Amino acid sequence: MPNTQVPPPNAEPLPLSGWRLRWYTVIFEADTVAGRRFDLVLIALILISILVVMGDSVQQLHADYGRLFTTAEWVLTLLFTFEYLARLACSPRPMRYATSFFGVVDLISVLPTYLALIFPEVYALIDVRVLRLLRVFRILKLAAYVSEYQSLANALIASRRKILVFLSAVLMVVVIMGTVMYVVEGPANGFTSIPTSVYWAITTMTTVGFGDITPKTDLGRLISSAMMLLGWGTLAVPTGIVTAEMTSFRLSAKNLPTTRTCHQCLSEGHLVDANYCFKCGATLPDYLHEKQP
Repeated sequence: MPNTQVPPPNAEPLPLSGWRLRWYTVIFEADTVAGRRFDLVLIALILISILVVMGDSVQQLHADYGRLFTTAEWVLTLLFTFEYLARLACSPRPMRYATSFFGVVDLISVLPTYLALIFPEVYALIDVRVLRLLRVFRILKLAAYVSEYQSLANALIASRRKILVFLSAVLMVVVIMGTVMYVVEGPANGFTSIPTSVYWAITTMTTVGFGDITPKTDLGRLISSAMMLLGWGTLAVPTGIVTAEMTSFRLSAKNLPTTRTCHQCLSEGHLVDANYCFKCGATLPDYLHEKQP
């Protein structure tokens, strides 16, 4: 019997050559000169599109320049549509890109304009394009920004348990102090319940101080002063925890991978000074000696 089993989608990457390889290098590899230029132009278009939507939401501007805003939005939408289709066309794994975070965001960024023809109320969703500005960390490839971004993310993950323990201690303090203030001040001074008093304790300890509830007795003001000083010192604790983790990661940091891709096996994430592919051993394109813009 013939083998009727369907292979899993994108089990192997599609081979890249010719225009697909050239497009892939420009669109997906931010370490090339052309790739940086393409992504910077894309960032500029995203910013312009957001400004267009924001300006069109102002009634006076809409009345004066509504047609111009509509034309600009359609031009930008067509450009983003072409960019999305180009990414699918040159991607070695189209479905992987389409279902990835940025792939979904890219699709959502163009859908509202088309859906607005049928459902005008979804037009405001075009602002979701601001999410694509997260690409700036990958596009500009400024080592300081990328390494610090990754260091911060790693530090937050590593210190999450310490921060949770700290927050649980803060929660106990605000509950206790809120209960004490409920007893000291009472409903006559605005502390109508323990949850309301806990709300006051949170706003006081975080130094927000809305002022909608204030103590009237001398003892209550003394407790408030202690809460303010305690809150001022408390804010520094999570900062110190994260900073310590960032310092630890910085001391043990290694070279970070880039968007460099092997044109033979399409494996990604090679180091900036690598000469050969870590997977197949093929010679990598020499981006280090490209002429900078």
